[in-house]
Amino acid sequence: MGERMRFPVGILGNAASLFLYTAPILTFKRVIRKESTEEFSCIPYIIALLNCLLYTWFGMPVVSKGWENFTVATINGLGILLETSFIIIYVWFSSPKRKKLVILMVTVVIILFGATASVSCFVLHDHPHRKLFVGVVSLVASIAMYGSPLVAMRLVIKTKSVEFMPFYLSFFSFFASSLWMLYGLLGHEFFIAAPNFLGTPMGILQLVLYCMYKNKKQAYEEPNNVDVENNGEKPTSQR
Repeated sequence: MGERMRFPVGILGNAASLFLYTAPILTFKRVIRKESTEEFSCIPYIIALLNCLLYTWFGMPVVSKGWENFTVATINGLGILLETSFIIIYVWFSSPKRKKLVILMVTVVIILFGATASVSCFVLHDHPHRKLFVGVVSLVASIAMYGSPLVAMRLVIKTKSVEFMPFYLSFFSFFASSLWMLYGLLGHEFFIAAPNFLGTPMGILQLVLYCMYKNKKQAYEEPNNVDVENNGEKPTSQR
């Protein structure tokens, strides 16, 4: 019964994650229109890129047995393209100082992913050990990704405004995390279920904050030297 349910739940998880991954398009339309990144932070997109790279690799036959995690690989492969696009736009419209910081962070992400893929390919020679190694690294990346909305949540409480935490991002974060937690439990995939045990309550907290402050508006001004995450993202579910 669990295995029969696993594939359709994975498809639903893909659909929810697709909405989550594409949600920042509205944010970057604003960046392009204003030709400025304003006080947006690129860190959540960089962490999400690392997360997508690792879980795409986790779902490939090199690490997983056959295509047992096909849905994991497909949605995260799309996530790589989207997050890369967002980062390129951010670099294009950001200040020289931020450009250097983002490029440095992306370089670290690429090196970390390359090292993970190399070790799993050339040092470990069976699927269980490869899944364990890649899964642990991916789990750490997921925890970091789910921590990024705390910036937006703190700002919502401080400003009593949900301007920096749009509803659709919070909703799809909760929805996708819930589905991928179920997918991991049905397939006994600890490294898929575990991070979403954190992501699901984080999504609930964001929705609660949204309901508390959605009708309150307050002018907010932040010094230019402080990064503020406008979208409370990713986030994500990562799978």
